[in-house]
Amino acid sequence: MKEKIDSFLAEVAAFEASNPTDIENFRIRFAGRKGILNDLFEDFKQIPNDQKKVMGQELNKLKTAVQEKIDALQSATSTGSASKDPSLDMTRPTGDWGVGTRHPLSTVRREILEIFERIGFTVADGPEIEDDWHVFSGLNFPPEHPARDMQDTFFIEKDPDMVLRTHTSSVQVRAMETRKPPLRIVMPGRVFRNEAISSRAHCQFHQIEGLYIDEGVSFADMKQTLLYFAQEFFGKAKIRLRPSYFPFTEPSAEMDVYWGLNSEADYRITKGTGWLEILGCGMVDPNVLSASGIDPEKYSGFAFGMGIERITMLRYQIDDLRMYFENDVRFLKQFDQLV
Repeated sequence: MKEKIDSFLAEVAAFEASNPTDIENFRIRFAGRKGILNDLFEDFKQIPNDQKKVMGQELNKLKTAVQEKIDALQSATSTGSASKDPSLDMTRPTGDWGVGTRHPLSTVRREILEIFERIGFTVADGPEIEDDWHVFSGLNFPPEHPARDMQDTFFIEKDPDMVLRTHTSSVQVRAMETRKPPLRIVMPGRVFRNEAISSRAHCQFHQIEGLYIDEGVSFADMKQTLLYFAQEFFGKAKIRLRPSYFPFTEPSAEMDVYWGLNSEADYRITKGTGWLEILGCGMVDPNVLSASGIDPEKYSGFAFGMGIERITMLRYQIDDLRMYFENDVRFLKQFDQLV
């Protein structure tokens, strides 16, 4: 019997396995109800009493070796290791979840910035919580201007002079105050307006504005810059500029691109005219230049601004502004081809 036990001890010591099936087969062979250990304990009953103490110790040694081998192998397998890893959530569902993609607003924002960067514009940024000077006064907004009204602007309760910026033009003022011309910058960012009176409105939007200041900058320079943008982004070669009004530009204009009337959707979004409003623009008012310490007799410039949500709606024919912010996976999956 001693020879059998020694033989089995050697077999246990030499056994290796890397998958649960082999380990379970090993357990059944040695420690199962009809396994080797049970057979040896049955044989143990037949040996003389004076040998039972020694043989009992040998049997217990084999039994311990079998159990230790089973425990070690189970711990070494991936299933055993994972169950002891506190960082692994075993309740998470499995399966191929696919790779996420950029939000359409992020894709359009990046594309617009790249277009202007190709013609020498650089990106500038500024705070979203601003003072009255940078949002209104420094941009030639008179004290009675309706944009200052509570209906349009979010004011900070503890400091009425601080507001959530209503446009990224505040970055223009900061740039003009701290940099010397020439300036050629684009300013993307979030803006906030108190438009809860509309069921389709949101209090947060995204804008991209541009500013170019140098000696001899003309209205023609602005038109050519914006024509370049329309051709690069929309593939449209025809634009028009309509007179408009903004406190910080003079003269001011709205820019339209000729969208065409090739489909029913074209008739709907252009109201049958074929023209589509894209952005606002104009020559920087001399008062704005003077307020920021720039000599309007020496320098001139133009500015423009557009809403990223609106541009994205036109690009992808999206009907409802709210779809951007609802995190509906069915909506977002339509843009999984974007990079």
